Amino acid sequence: MKSKVNIFAFLLVSASVTVLAQEQPERATACQLKADPASYNHKLIEVTGFVFYAFEDSSISDPSCGSWPSIWVEYGGRRQAGAIYCCAGTRERTRPKELVVEEIPIPLIDDARFQQFDQLIHKSSPGDRYGMLVHATVVGRFFAGKQIHYPKGTFWGGYGHMGCCSLLAIQQIITIDPHDRKDLDYAPSIDQPDIDKAGCGFRQLTPIDSSAGLINAQKAAESGQNEWVFEDPLRVAKAALARYAQIDEESVSGIHETKRSQARLVYRWAPDKKHAYMIVVSKPYMLSFYANDSQRVAWVVSAAYLSSCDGPNSVIRIK
Repeated sequence: MKSKVNIFAFLLVSASVTVLAQEQPERATACQLKADPASYNHKLIEVTGFVFYAFEDSSISDPSCGSWPSIWVEYGGRRQAGAIYCCAGTRERTRPKELVVEEIPIPLIDDARFQQFDQLIHKSSPGDRYGMLVHATVVGRFFAGKQIHYPKGTFWGGYGHMGCCSLLAIQQIITIDPHDRKDLDYAPSIDQPDIDKAGCGFRQLTPIDSSAGLINAQKAAESGQNEWVFEDPLRVAKAALARYAQIDEESVSGIHETKRSQARLVYRWAPDKKHAYMIVVSKPYMLSFYANDSQRVAWVVSAAYLSSCDGPNSVIRIK
């Protein structure tokens, strides 16, 4: 019985390879797909980027052009990425039939490389309940979606969380970059303040999409500015706090570490009884691709928040 199952699996993969071989994918960057979705609609695309899985998110991105508009990622064949989102997301990892999008069947080469990619992207890092950020080259069918008009502009969407995105339905994994370093933060999600009192909340001090700022911080460190950012995460946090609170760095006292995970530290500083700052400092995996020396990644501020019970907070605890 086992040999028959193995033969069936081999034939299934072979058939998928044959289907893909009949159509050569067009190479494009994630930035090109975002800049002109209509030109790539329904095309088989080979793209390299950062793929990640988190709560209400399953995307591929390129930090050089920002995260918006997003490209949602789903698997072809009978496999599912399993992202929970509104309004069709499910944790189910398989589907009863091969994926069909806009009447186009989407096969999947479910080989060892795909299985490695799937396991890696869903592997939780210590202290993080979501998966990993993976740099990979994939082949997939691209769907631009439809144009959605808003007062402040028009974008392409209809797929993913709240119809946020265009869609890339993965058919094959070509390459996966290694995840073998202990000095890098591979987690895609960033810690947020845990507010336990109704009426209190927080506002984020760093941009929601901070990729450009992180890359600039790495470049500044490499240019000789603030060499200590490669070795001193506490000082990086203090410098950020001084900047946000508009005080001298020497005045930042009483800061303490609240959480530690691989290449990530979370600090808290309460200058008074009404306000508290939270600073997340890390060595993001993404920066190793933008550093002059990939082995020398700087400590950077991945996120910063100000919590209060009387301020203009963007996130408020209701109950």
